[in-house]
Amino acid sequence: MLGSGHRCARIDANIRSRGERVTSPSISVQLYTVREQAAEDLGTTLQRIADLGYGLIEPYGFVGFGPALGEALRASGLRAPTTHQGFIGRGEAELDEVFSKAAALGIETVIDPHVPAEKWQTADDVRATAEALNAASSVAARHGVRVGYHNHAHEIEAKIDGETAIEFFAALLDDAVVLEIDTYWVVVGGEDPVALLGRLGDRVVAIHVKDGSGGTDVKEQVAVGSGRLPIAEIVAAAPNALHVVELDDSHGDRFEAIAESLAFLTALAEGDAE
Repeated sequence: MLGSGHRCARIDANIRSRGERVTSPSISVQLYTVREQAAEDLGTTLQRIADLGYGLIEPYGFVGFGPALGEALRASGLRAPTTHQGFIGRGEAELDEVFSKAAALGIETVIDPHVPAEKWQTADDVRATAEALNAASSVAARHGVRVGYHNHAHEIEAKIDGETAIEFFAALLDDAVVLEIDTYWVVVGGEDPVALLGRLGDRVVAIHVKDGSGGTDVKEQVAVGSGRLPIAEIVAAAPNALHVVELDDSHGDRFEAIAESLAFLTALAEGDAE
């Protein structure tokens, strides 16, 4: 495993190489990781993320940032191919507004990050959520945007007809609808993320790459490559997916953690991670 000093040195080298910022087209970071800083000064926060070597971010609740998000993206040079935004079950007019704003920012995939646990306990409830997401997909298509869903632990813990609720759900989705699998919450939910990714296949267009103890205490989350999760195997199980770094919380500095995470994932892609 790479030490944190080695990781940060790699990032510094990438940033300074030929005087250009070197970024990965397959590694992003969820802005929620540094939500306190984003709420205080969005522009400075995005610039700091860009200076670490990221080229992509995944905003959360992007509509709430208003025009400031577009301004900060332009100023920092970051792109946001994916975003989190609650929209399942909203009316058509509200959906049109959300997807229109996403398209204007260059966002390609709008991902609903949460449907409450009580909605994942029966086949009928899961079907209703799938139907709502499929309906939203039809509206999104008018704006050149696609939609997806992001799991927590409860969609993994719940079982419908002998399989995880998220797999039952996936089978009900239209072809245009995608999934973003949070691999850490898969572990918390009691499943093997590598096996689950294999079963879900190309439906998964993005994964949240997290590390830590694998338990419910999010304060125990750490830089990717520093915890107990089998990161190399997880990434290999979704080679074509966008890899989105995230810490829900931590004991340490989260900017340092996302810098170390980027260095580890970059080294892993280059075959240099130990």
